[in-house]
Amino acid sequence: MASDFEQSAEQPTLTKSELVAFISQEQPQLSEQDVELAVNSILDCMSRALVNGERIEIRGFGSMSLHYRPPRIGRNPKTGEKVQVPEKYVPHFKPGANLRKRVDEGFRGK
Repeated sequence: MASDFEQSAEQPTLTKSELVAFISQEQPQLSEQDVELAVNSILDCMSRALVNGERIEIRGFGSMSLHYRPPRIGRNPKTGEKVQVPEKYVPHFKPGANLRKRVDEGFRGK
C-alpha cells in the first residue's frame, strides 16, 4: 500500500518566503523584515561555509558537507551521444537521528 506522499505527482514545497511568513506568524514579536534578514543571514552563512569546504552540523537536524564527483563520460538521454561530464563538488545532506525519527513518525501518523 503506497502512502499519500508516494502517490502525489507533485510534492508539497515550502519556499523561503513561506518560511519567513510562517516564522513571523509563530513569533509575532518579530517583524517580517527581521525574520527575513535572519533567514537570509543563516542561508548565506551556510552557503559561504560550503564554498569554503567546511562541514555544517546542526544538532538534532543534520549535517551538510561536500561530496566530490570525478569527471566521467555520460550520455545525452535524447540522442544517446557521449558527453564529457566535468568534475564537481555537490552538497550532501545527512539528516540527524532526531529529524529522521520525527519524519518517520509524521508519515506513520497519516
